[in-house]
Amino acid sequence: MKKSKFSKMIAGTMSWGAWGRNFNATEMQCLIEKCVEFGVTSFDHADIYGGYSTEFAFGAAFSKTSIVRSEVQFISKCGIQLMCPNRPNKIKHYDCSKAYIIASAEASLKHLKTDYLDALLIHRPSPLMHPYEIMEAIQQLKKDGKISSFGVSNFTPSQVDLISSEVAIDINQIEFSAVQHQALFNGSLDQMLKHKITPMAWAPLGALFSSEVSAQKNRIIEQLDVLAQNYDATPDQLLLAWILKHPSGTHPVIGTTHLKRIEASAAAVSIPLIIEDWFKILEASQGYKVP
Repeated sequence: MKKSKFSKMIAGTMSWGAWGRNFNATEMQCLIEKCVEFGVTSFDHADIYGGYSTEFAFGAAFSKTSIVRSEVQFISKCGIQLMCPNRPNKIKHYDCSKAYIIASAEASLKHLKTDYLDALLIHRPSPLMHPYEIMEAIQQLKKDGKISSFGVSNFTPSQVDLISSEVAIDINQIEFSAVQHQALFNGSLDQMLKHKITPMAWAPLGALFSSEVSAQKNRIIEQLDVLAQNYDATPDQLLLAWILKHPSGTHPVIGTTHLKRIEASAAAVSIPLIIEDWFKILEASQGYKVP
């Protein structure tokens, strides 16, 4: 397995700005500094977050810190065109054209106040995307030193194969948790392990602790409550340890903005979840024993 340059836990910034907590510059600066202090040095962005405003807010806050840019990693995603006051779009759609990818990357650089992105991902697959055109955009951005790595987000194995026919894919960011574990069986994680593609998992807790109740969630919570005593860990730490157990080397993208939960999440990398307990959580999620 190749060594990843990203921190094991990645801070997801979607709710930092207008789409969530709407932190001011001082609050965002503090959160950035605390993340780094806890060992969470990678920050996951997308141009659309906050209606195309969160990257700008983050960049302004980061510029006020004393953190050396080379000690952190900035990830951004592009390709989704939203309908919002900041865009003249008449319908939500996807744009994976060469011109749009380059323009989006350059806008992210400007907003984040940085010379390069550690990774640029295509946020969603488009029915109109062409691998050669994407390759041309990524090749140009790499040649100009504006991105270090390229990846995709929410791509199926066949879509990964399509794009990788022209350009190497370093990352695939997918939904993956004990609640939403299709990636274990649909070939996604198998493909990433085989081709040394770094998996990143958004929604790694699977909204398990949301107000929405289901039999599946109840089973998982009951099992986690039992295991939590054995590991002296919280249920959410065990959910992260469950993801980390997979040999693909998945990086959970944690969306919390609460400092204690970020610190606890970072500590989950040290939980030695044994195989039998990993399968107990899987069985609780599925509602039946493995074949």
